[in-house]
Amino acid sequence: MKNTFYIIALSLLFFSCGAEKKEKLVASINVSNKKNNKSKLNKDEDYKKLLKEAYQYFKEGNDEESIKLANKVLEHGRAVNDDDLIGGALSSLCRNAQRTLDTTKLAELSIELAKLSETTGEKKWMMKRAHMNAEMWRLIGNLEKAEAFYNESMRISESIGAMGMFTIDHFNKSFVSTATGDFAEARRLITKYYSLRKKADSKSEDAYGLIALAYILEQEGNFNGAMEVASVTRRLFKEQNIFPEPPDEKPLIAVEKSIFNKLNPNMINKIKKQSLTQSVNSLLAKYLN
Repeated sequence: MKNTFYIIALSLLFFSCGAEKKEKLVASINVSNKKNNKSKLNKDEDYKKLLKEAYQYFKEGNDEESIKLANKVLEHGRAVNDDDLIGGALSSLCRNAQRTLDTTKLAELSIELAKLSETTGEKKWMMKRAHMNAEMWRLIGNLEKAEAFYNESMRISESIGAMGMFTIDHFNKSFVSTATGDFAEARRLITKYYSLRKKADSKSEDAYGLIALAYILEQEGNFNGAMEVASVTRRLFKEQNIFPEPPDEKPLIAVEKSIFNKLNPNMINKIKKQSLTQSVNSLLAKYLN
């Protein structure tokens, strides 16, 4: 009887020790998993930051650094099978292709984005593909192709609730309408753009849309107005540290070149001085409505 008691006691002791070790082991594994997950999260966040850096380099015109970072993110995204990093990197490289009008490279990247959309079921990559193609063809001057891609991008962005892209494509598509002489449609698109921007951020003074307004005024023959809007646009870009993308700055540069050929230096200086007191809202009220 006494022996039986000792055996049971020893068994309980061993069981208790074993359970304690098991608990410690499970706890250790859980801590390790948390650390690994946190490490992976931090690493993914770092690569997302690299994409933002690549975009900033692109806006500043440093394509070499932009491409280098985008390719680094793309390599990592493929290694860890992260769809967001892959798609983000491909989209970033599409922008770089715009700078040199490399339609061949854009076509290759477009195929990759379409494949990614098909395998993941994410429509946003087809939206990005359409947007990037629209921008490229607008730069080249094929307005029919550009409009078709903008329409595709806007259909998808609205359907999936990607309001940022839906908003900016109203701005982008207005350039096509202006270039084809449909000023009423161009004004409608810019009005809608600012309406969406105000809905997203009522306090934002969005100077970006002024590029499109300057282009409309110049094409309509209102060179004084175009000069005023262009001057305010450049001033606000400097104040807000904004670097316009190539497809967007191209019409602004064309407007400025046209104005300097149409207006005498005294008038240009006078308008520049007047424009120092103008804001986005005052220009919209003056020229858009």
